[in-house]
Amino acid sequence: MTTPESSVSRPAEATSGAARWPQYVVGLGVLLTGAALAFGAIGISSEAGYGGVGPNFLPWMVSVVLMVCGAWITWEAFSGGFRELDAPSGADTAYWPGFIWVAAGLLLNAALITSIGFILSCALCYLLAVQGLRRAAGQAKVNAPATWVTDLVTGLAISAPVFWMFTKFLAISLPGLTSTGWI
Repeated sequence: MTTPESSVSRPAEATSGAARWPQYVVGLGVLLTGAALAFGAIGISSEAGYGGVGPNFLPWMVSVVLMVCGAWITWEAFSGGFRELDAPSGADTAYWPGFIWVAAGLLLNAALITSIGFILSCALCYLLAVQGLRRAAGQAKVNAPATWVTDLVTGLAISAPVFWMFTKFLAISLPGLTSTGWI
């Protein structure tokens, strides 16, 4: 049984030079980020701790992995571009109102975390970010009260266990709403 030539799946052709320049930039950016992290890791003590691994192990490991990935991405870009790359999805232009919702969530989180506590500020950040993403996706009923309540409850359900894990189990101090350490 043979298949028609048009139905056979083939890898995409190499991308044109003009379409590859963002790939070069990403590869070089990742490579430079790894190099900058390695430069910062030089100043961290290598004295071995409890497990025989010093505090500079993780920064060095991350920097090496980033540099390997950056070199690989750059090589892919120089050798013909990313192959089998899906066509871009989404709108032709950025959806700025969605960006504003997400940015507002992040900025309000940073501004309010010490006054209303970690849980509430992170839940507010989640609520605003999800609203921005819902609007960017064009979801129906984005302004419905049930949607807002669902997003707020979900934000609380995510941020409360994170807060308790950090404060109760790891003994890391996070800003709380009360002095009890539970909210």
